[in-house]
Amino acid sequence: MREQETAREFTAQMSVRDGRWRLYVVLLGTTERWPEFTFGRRWPAPTLTERSRALSVLGFEPVAGGEWAWSEDSKIPNDPATAVILIAAIRVRSRAEVAA
Repeated sequence: MREQETAREFTAQMSVRDGRWRLYVVLLGTTERWPEFTFGRRWPAPTLTERSRALSVLGFEPVAGGEWAWSEDSKIPNDPATAVILIAAIRVRSRAEVAA
């Protein structure tokens, strides 16, 4: 089996919290604490290079061909006048598992 096939895949998400962008890896199906990286600003959104570096610090990398997808949510569900929350997501894999 090739190394890329053995590494588990997760979803990394990025959103604004407490006025700053944060990137975290959603570790569903585990009891591990979700790794998180906080950027030092709210705007502009972190660049692709900054996101890649943050993922690397957390021990992850995008899966081959992975692209960031953006979606909108609302602060108050079903209220069209509420503030929009932007969420970006990408599929990632553990760098440690790939190197093993």
